[in-house]
Amino acid sequence: MNLTSYISSPNNTKLPNIPRTLPIMLFLGDIFGLYVCLLFAFWLRLGQPINGFDPFLYCFVLLMLVGLYLADTYHPERQIAGLRTPARTLIGILASGFFIFALMAWVDHTLVKRGVLLSSLGIFSIWAVMLRLLAARWVRSRTEQSRWLMLGAGDSAIKFTQNLLQLNLLGKLVVLTPEADQKPTRSELDNLNYVGNFNDLSKWIQESWSAVIIATNIQFSDTQVQQLMQIRLRGIPIYRLPDFYETLWYKLPSYLLQDKWFAFSPGFHLMPGYFTMKLKRFVDLILVIILLVILSPLMLLVILAIKLDSPGPVFYSQLRTGLYGKPFRVYKFRSMHQDAEKRGVQWADKHDPRVTRVGRWLRLLRIDELPQIWNVLRGEMSLIGPRPERPEFDAKLKDAIPYYELRYLVKPGITGWAQVLYPYGASIEDAYEKLAYDLYYIKNYSIWLDLAIAFKTIRVVFLGKGR
Repeated sequence: MNLTSYISSPNNTKLPNIPRTLPIMLFLGDIFGLYVCLLFAFWLRLGQPINGFDPFLYCFVLLMLVGLYLADTYHPERQIAGLRTPARTLIGILASGFFIFALMAWVDHTLVKRGVLLSSLGIFSIWAVMLRLLAARWVRSRTEQSRWLMLGAGDSAIKFTQNLLQLNLLGKLVVLTPEADQKPTRSELDNLNYVGNFNDLSKWIQESWSAVIIATNIQFSDTQVQQLMQIRLRGIPIYRLPDFYETLWYKLPSYLLQDKWFAFSPGFHLMPGYFTMKLKRFVDLILVIILLVILSPLMLLVILAIKLDSPGPVFYSQLRTGLYGKPFRVYKFRSMHQDAEKRGVQWADKHDPRVTRVGRWLRLLRIDELPQIWNVLRGEMSLIGPRPERPEFDAKLKDAIPYYELRYLVKPGITGWAQVLYPYGASIEDAYEKLAYDLYYIKNYSIWLDLAIAFKTIRVVFLGKGR
């Protein structure tokens, strides 16, 4: 899987019937739209075509595309903080435009004086919004036409169906159960279109399906295997549930996995002894040195703001679980009041009253994590990896969540796959979801995945989606 696949995946679970090329098509549509709008603005304001190479023009195009990416406008199928894609598109364009004109305020340039860029901005806003409205309509039609055949109706199938419904999937989900299975209860069937058992498989394989999903560990007869082979040879994908989650939703729920799956599944190239782990450490050291140089002024300002805001030390340290379960001390900028844990260790809430005024902004923009650069230099952490948890919580989570300890087969990170794809949460249910993303990262690690996480982290910071 390449960088395009990872970047085009949304922050939340992906609608399974939407092509991964949609964000790329929208991106290319934006480039074409910007070019056409600039041509029209040049003709309208200057009465001439675009001539030669102008760095300000290319800067305008680049900043517009960056603004649209940071506003997450390339996924027309979902909302963020209640904002649909057209609203986010306008916000991204206006923010980029404000930044562009702020940069050019000190430059006496024809593109600014004659209103070329301003005209282009207005015309492109209409283009970008209309493009996304058409894309959203197309996505809706695709999901309405989705047809899924599920084999098996156990607890895993029920959870999978709930995930589909949370995505507002409006297609049809047909369920067949093994002949020996008892018919599911009425409450389990509320969201499932139960039509019979595997004896009816020969009838249903003749229809057109978006995919066939094997929801339980089923022993198929030779005849049933041949029937499934006919479906596969017609170009219809067949997924076991772990493969479906991994391929389309970029996570691996631990309750679906078994020792046998781990033994035979490909991947896991970030284990000790692999060249990728040594390369990852080398890249960490290079990037950390660069970040220290770039971020030093910002960190000095943060130190001053913390000192002025509330009494107490600037830095805060906590014991966390690291590689192979070895504890280490992680460092952060203090974002809570000095006596925040006088009542003992507890998970932080989304609107935690213990957080200071400055600390709330530090958490929102994830600036409080910057001192962990020191942990990366010491080799205790990586820039990218599963977030380290506190030992007090680890003890509970290991008992409650299968395969939880696998997240410590790699170094913990300042940012990670779970942090950029899963919203803030502090419960055992949230830990289940975060582990699903951590397991995906460990199994599918590549330099492309790390690059995608880096890009998504930048967007999370700019959108203020930290915790």
